[in-house]
Amino acid sequence: MATVEERVRAITTAKLGVEDMKLEDSFTADLGAESVDSIELVAMFEEEFGIEMDEDAALAVETVGDAITFIAKVCKEQGVEIEE
Repeated sequence: MATVEERVRAITTAKLGVEDMKLEDSFTADLGAESVDSIELVAMFEEEFGIEMDEDAALAVETVGDAITFIAKVCKEQGVEIEE
């Protein structure tokens, strides 16, 4: 199984077409995500990890690194096994 970081990066690359991203990159400012992209990314992350995220909390996440941390936290809260 791929790590949370690898899976988040793969989904972000597939959705936004950006392969070279840093953990501190902002989805909007650095990677060019618009609001509809952000909503679709949340849905894609939920499907990939088999979780349900609070939409407002998920959309408040700004960077790739924060998304990895947030998704790992939600997975643990919902009992979803992940590779760190």
